[in-house]
Amino acid sequence: MATDVQRAGLRNERVRASKQFRDGHFVNTSGVGTQLQGSKLAVMGEFFFRKGQRVPSLPLPIEKPHEHWASAPNRTLRTTWLGHSTVLLEQDGKRILTDPVFGKRASPLSFAGPKRFHPVPATLAELPKLDVVVLSHDHFDHLCSESITTLARMNVPIVTSLGVGADLEKFGFNPALVHELDWHQSIEVNGVKITATPSQHFSGRGPLRNRTLWSSWVMQTETRKTFFSGDTGLTDEFVEVGRTYGPFDLVMLEVGAFHPSWGSIHLGPANALKAFEMLGGGTLLPVHWGTFNLGLHDWNEPAETLLTLAAISGQRIVTPRLGQVFEPELVDGATPWWRF
Repeated sequence: MATDVQRAGLRNERVRASKQFRDGHFVNTSGVGTQLQGSKLAVMGEFFFRKGQRVPSLPLPIEKPHEHWASAPNRTLRTTWLGHSTVLLEQDGKRILTDPVFGKRASPLSFAGPKRFHPVPATLAELPKLDVVVLSHDHFDHLCSESITTLARMNVPIVTSLGVGADLEKFGFNPALVHELDWHQSIEVNGVKITATPSQHFSGRGPLRNRTLWSSWVMQTETRKTFFSGDTGLTDEFVEVGRTYGPFDLVMLEVGAFHPSWGSIHLGPANALKAFEMLGGGTLLPVHWGTFNLGLHDWNEPAETLLTLAAISGQRIVTPRLGQVFEPELVDGATPWWRF
């Protein structure tokens, strides 16, 4: 087995060999950086003085998925949104968990930082046996150290972006179960073919940014293909992703924590619908909303705006309740469960 030093050396070699790695850090293909667009002072003013409802006024409705998980799906694709960007996919009998965040805060601190609006519909220990975890990038609302430490003890394989494996090993993951991919690289784990695809974002868990890669993801099983955006702004690369890897049975795109000042690195509802079209359409499951206060908008604004725009464009959206186990083909469409 390779030593820590040998693994670090191999990881660094792979990082340096990536086309996205230049001058000591990863970059977006378009050249878009991670700086705020517009006035920082205006954004700070909006943060402190904007009126609105950034957290729910009442407890959110949550379904308990455990009984449904105990029975087999009617079809070969079943999905459970567990909050934010955490989704349990059941594809052709394989179970895939995306960006597992089960902690109380999206923060490096246990006592401060964005706090969860709602309890998790199920704990990690209550999930059915997982075949693989897909981790898009290293930000705190996607790579939760508490959740990763628990998953490490469960001996589940994890697929992530280049460079992120160092943190996973630090939190206790067996290096043999960690698979780091560059864009357009694929690996098959327990019958699931997973491909890292481009996204437009940034990375970092401290003052140093972009030393690790960020990715969107394609998950393919025997008869099903799904797409998960991770965090991203709108990029023309989605056209080629759709052509090369689509069509998709389900497309999961981030819609929340959006503001015009960081519109190049987060989609928001309008650009999510554009990305959805570029990827080839189908059925859209909005994620990255409804769990943490990470933006300056009302907590439910991303979903409300998405439904309004989708009604005009005619695109198919599904908005399950937290913890609801559903089969995308059997869902009539969007349900505004968040309206009190």
